Amino acid sequence: MWKPDRLGPVPMYRQIADYFERRIVLGELPPGSILPPERKLAGQWQLNRSTIIQAYEELRSRGLIDRRKGSGTRVSLRKWEESPKPAVDWQVYTEQSSPPGSPLLRKVREEARKGAEVVDMAGSELSEDLIPMEAFRQLMREQPLTEPLGYTDPQGLYPLREALAVYLRAYRQVDATASSIFVTSGIQQALYLIARCLLRPGDAVGIEVPSYHYSSHVLPSAGLRTVALPADEAGIRPEELAGLIRKDKLRMLILNPAFQNPTGRTLCPDRRKRLLEVAADLGVPIVEDDPYGLAAFRDEPPVPLKAMDTRGVVLYVGSLSKIAAPGLRTGWLVGPEAVIRQLSAARQQMDMGPSVLPEWLSARFLASDFFHRHLLRVRRALKLKSELLMKELNAHLQGEMTFERPDGGLYLWGKLAGGVSAARLLDEGIKRGVLFVPGSVFGPDSGHVRLTFARPSKKDIAVGAARFAEAFRAASKR
Repeated sequence: MWKPDRLGPVPMYRQIADYFERRIVLGELPPGSILPPERKLAGQWQLNRSTIIQAYEELRSRGLIDRRKGSGTRVSLRKWEESPKPAVDWQVYTEQSSPPGSPLLRKVREEARKGAEVVDMAGSELSEDLIPMEAFRQLMREQPLTEPLGYTDPQGLYPLREALAVYLRAYRQVDATASSIFVTSGIQQALYLIARCLLRPGDAVGIEVPSYHYSSHVLPSAGLRTVALPADEAGIRPEELAGLIRKDKLRMLILNPAFQNPTGRTLCPDRRKRLLEVAADLGVPIVEDDPYGLAAFRDEPPVPLKAMDTRGVVLYVGSLSKIAAPGLRTGWLVGPEAVIRQLSAARQQMDMGPSVLPEWLSARFLASDFFHRHLLRVRRALKLKSELLMKELNAHLQGEMTFERPDGGLYLWGKLAGGVSAARLLDEGIKRGVLFVPGSVFGPDSGHVRLTFARPSKKDIAVGAARFAEAFRAASKR
C-alpha cells in the first residue's frame, strides 16, 4: 500500500497529488471515478485533513478533478474529453535530478513558507524590526532616482561600486576600487559564478565542516568535489593544510573565517596569517565568505583575510543581506581584473546584468548617515538577543545542552545530550511550532543544532526556547 513519505524531500500534499495524478494518467482512476473522502484518507495515512485538502486543491488546479458539494470529489470528465493524457510528463524531467540541498533543510523552509504561527529560529536573517525600512523610505523620498532603467553594466552600477569601495576601506580595512568590485545578487550568486567560471568539474575544493557550504548545492551542482579542511574549535589548522592541499590536489579553499555559519567561531589572527602564507606558497586561492564580519558584539570586528593579503590570493565576497536587508539582494566580490571580467561576462549571459533599483538604493544607504547608526543598533540588538537565548536555554535545558558562546554573528551552535535523531527532533519541533536547523545539515555531526537568535523577536526567543526544550524531551523519550 502506497503512503506519503514523511521524511522525503517533496511536501506530503504534493506527494499525494502526484500519486493520484499517476493513477489517473495510467487509467487506474478513469474519468468520473470518485476519490476517497478527505477524512478517510487523513485517517488512513495519519495526516491532518488540511494536507489532504491541499492535495486535492493541487489536483483541481491541474484540471484533473472536480469538487462539488454533496457529490464528492471526482476525476474530471472535461479534461479527458480534450486529451486522453498529458502531452508532456513533467514528472520524468523533474525526477532526473534530485532537488538541491538537504532534505531536512528543505523541510524547514517548507514549514517556514506556510506562514503558520511558528517561532522561526532557523531563518538566516534579521527580524523585521531590525530592517531599516524608515531609512529606505526617507532615502527614496529625498533622493529621486536619476539612473536610467535600461540594461546596466554587468559588473554592477558604478555609483554602488564607488560606495562599496569607500565602505570596504572604512569598515573592513579592505582596499578596493570600483574597477576591482563585482556586484552580485548576494553571496550565493558570487559562489555560483566562481564554481562555474573559475573551476572545472572534478576539481577539489576545501571547505570547513561543519559549514553552510556543506549544505549548499552550489559546489556539487558544478561537479566539484568537496574536501573537509583540518579544523578544531579555533578554526582551520594551517599546520596541516599544506599536506592536505598536496594530497587531494585542492584547487581552491572556501572559508567563512568571521562568526562562521553555523558554529559562530572566528579564526584567530595568528592562524589567519599562517593560512595566507600556506595558500600563497602553494598557489591556491582562498574565497573569503564574509557576510557576518560586521555583526560583532565587541567594538572591533575581526580583520578580514583580504585586509591581510599582500600576495593576492583572496577573493573577498560580502553582502548586505545579514546586516541590513536580504531583499536588497546586494552582494559583492573583490578580486583581480581578470576574474572580474570573466564573471561579468558570465553574469551577462545569465540575466543581462543586475537590477538598477536595489543597487541604487544600496548605494544611497551605504553613503548615508543612516548606515552607521543602523549598524550600531543591529550589533547591540544581536548581542542582547544572543544573551537572552543562552539564558532561556540554560533555564530549560541545564545539563542537557551545551553551546559555544558567540562573539558575533546570527547563530548559536549547541550540542545536545543523548544522541537524539535529527529528523525526529525536527518533527517534534514542527509539531510544537518552533523551527531550527539540525546540525547534520552542515556536515557529519552527532547531536548538534543551530538556533538563530537574529530572526525571532525577544518575546519569541523565550517562547521558542521553551518549545525547543519540549521537542527535545519528546524526541528523547522514543
